[in-house]
Amino acid sequence: MTEAFHTTLQGPDVPVPGDLVVARNRKYDGTAHWVVPGRHLGTDEHGHWIFQGTHEFIARPGAALYTESDAIFLIPHTGDWVATFFDDGHPNGVELYIDLALDLQWHRIRPSVIEFHMIDMDLDVVRTKGRGLFVDDRDEFAQHTVKFSYPQELCTRMETATGALTEAVAAGHAPFDGRDAAWFTLGRTLQPA
Repeated sequence: MTEAFHTTLQGPDVPVPGDLVVARNRKYDGTAHWVVPGRHLGTDEHGHWIFQGTHEFIARPGAALYTESDAIFLIPHTGDWVATFFDDGHPNGVELYIDLALDLQWHRIRPSVIEFHMIDMDLDVVRTKGRGLFVDDRDEFAQHTVKFSYPQELCTRMETATGALTEAVAAGHAPFDGRDAAWFTLGRTLQPA
């Protein structure tokens, strides 16, 4: 595994506000997973904030759809995760969806288009209106641990990160303290009328 994304990354492969960011996720064995476009809004001490608007086309092998709500995607400066904050329009009442992830990388493909790559590590920390806060896809993580031969130290690392994220969300620690609202406001002002 390569090292996770760090704040020391600089240069042409780091996004700037206004860039189209295409998030390309894959699984540990390299198979394709979700592809989701968005617009880079800015960076703060927590990471890069990306607006993913309603009616965007997203896809993964075997599934494709148009989004039904606005979302803010946070790519942290450090850590084994990415977070998606959803607005009240999410059809299933999802408010927050944190994917445990590895190998977070930027790759500029055109002057104002950048790809974000990550390895999705199955485990998710989720908060919904109906169910509250929970960890999802433990069964998938267990299956893939065997199928893809996850090293034990990687499993421990993912479980530790899952626990820490669950605690941070439950306690309302930044960046899970409502600061996404300002990014939603900014993202919506940049949407075409």
